Amino acid sequence: MLRLDNVVKSFGAKRAVDGISLTVPAGQMVGVIGQSGSGKSTLLRMINRLNDPSSGSIYYGDVNVTALKGRDLRAWRARCAMIFQQFNLSGRLDVLTNVMMGRAYHAPLSRSLFKLWTDEEKALGLSALEGLDIGRLAAQRADTLSGGQQQRVAIARALVQEPEIILADEPIASLDPRNTQVVMDALQHINRHLGMTVMVNLHSLELARKYCDRLVGLAGGRLVFDGVPAELTDRVARDLYGLESGEVLAPEAKPSFLPDGLALANS
Repeated sequence: MLRLDNVVKSFGAKRAVDGISLTVPAGQMVGVIGQSGSGKSTLLRMINRLNDPSSGSIYYGDVNVTALKGRDLRAWRARCAMIFQQFNLSGRLDVLTNVMMGRAYHAPLSRSLFKLWTDEEKALGLSALEGLDIGRLAAQRADTLSGGQQQRVAIARALVQEPEIILADEPIASLDPRNTQVVMDALQHINRHLGMTVMVNLHSLELARKYCDRLVGLAGGRLVFDGVPAELTDRVARDLYGLESGEVLAPEAKPSFLPDGLALANS
């Protein structure tokens, strides 16, 4: 179980996250919603400790995440994988090598530096790619892929970390409707079939309602909504999004593409 107790993040005089307390049971898929600048990205980055809270505490079970340092902090980041909007791949390297970088914590430094992965580790990486319907791209340079394919490579890289939590920060922001569905279906599959906790920042309310078990709404860095999708009425959404509500409440395009065989092997 993940627990946040009165977490604050300040940048100078501005509180990007302002006193958030939140409990996320294991295995839940949580959509974090709100306007741009509401604190969504900062919240996820604090959970992963890419940003340190200014005050408050974050716990995972009995572990005080906010107190971790050194190897213990690196271990936490392996257990709590991040997926970013920008993919963060090395374009000149092939797809499988990019995926295997997710094993860096689990391998000795010398093997990671020289990319000396074992056959078992390579099989794990290929299994993750196959589960995301891109195994055929394993030997291809990452910079030759489409945006949707690159995001699936980033998800595969997160999976080979063998995490317990996946944090996805606007993972579909730069994708077209077809690839949006592919990526969201993959995250939902990871949650439902592998049992991983998934927290995903989303701008689209239609997608948040469709894919998530629970929605957490932020405004001005504060927690202003926490409930199941059915409880997020259009009136509440307008209060949450203000002038942006016309955009986020617009009907979503219904993509027709779904890759065959989207089934992640449980590692």
